[in-house]
Amino acid sequence: MNRQAQAAVMFLVGAALLHAGLTDLYLRYVKAGLQPLILAAGAVLIVAALATAWYEWRARTRTRTTSGDDHTHDHDQTHDHDQTHDHDQTHDHAHPEPRISWLLVLPLLALILVAPPALGSYSAVRAGTALQQPYGYMKLPKSDPIPINLVDYAGRAVYDHGRSFGGRSVRITGFVALDKSGAPYLVRMALNCCAADAQPVKVALTGKIPPVLQPDAWLQVTGTYTARVTHDPVNNGPIPYLNVTQAKPIPVPSDPYDESWNN
Repeated sequence: MNRQAQAAVMFLVGAALLHAGLTDLYLRYVKAGLQPLILAAGAVLIVAALATAWYEWRARTRTRTTSGDDHTHDHDQTHDHDQTHDHDQTHDHAHPEPRISWLLVLPLLALILVAPPALGSYSAVRAGTALQQPYGYMKLPKSDPIPINLVDYAGRAVYDHGRSFGGRSVRITGFVALDKSGAPYLVRMALNCCAADAQPVKVALTGKIPPVLQPDAWLQVTGTYTARVTHDPVNNGPIPYLNVTQAKPIPVPSDPYDESWNN
């Protein structure tokens, strides 16, 4: 690629990063805490692209000036020699890039124009639950039901045996996944850094389950702790149950991933 093409591609990449960082799009790729780095990277790329274009423009201007001086100085050379010299220069320096290479820009346009879906039930049922024993538990609010994230509920249900709930109901949010037998799970994809390392944490549902459940549909579920635990058929990891008393559909949240492991 010539310098102008490099500057154009750099500018497009920087613009795509700024677009993602200034909207909720970046949450489909990385955790929320990386937003400042995404914005900084986009700004640096745009500045670098503008600087590249400016330096290239200056270099071309100097070349034209030098060529004009040389032409005046060498005016006594023969016309045939000039033609031969110009032909050699054209032959040596005119190597335009193939136009088809600009198709490399299409993924950038897709990033700007198309928001990819977050990982959902397809990934969840093919990966084992990634539930980990927490080092400790934060104090829960005194409300009933207790608003709690799904990963926290699963950890308390399996490793604390629900003691911290004190018999109160809880309210969790996640998307629906159905295993091969049709058993329903409520799932959140937990991540450490980015969507590439996202892993599912699953809660099995029992009780007043809605009669029709669509995979990837998001639900807000209210229920009570039960000591029942099953094991994931993929990796034999523990999956706690929640005794559902109420479930209602909700829109997909702006941040579909769970980042509580980073807190």
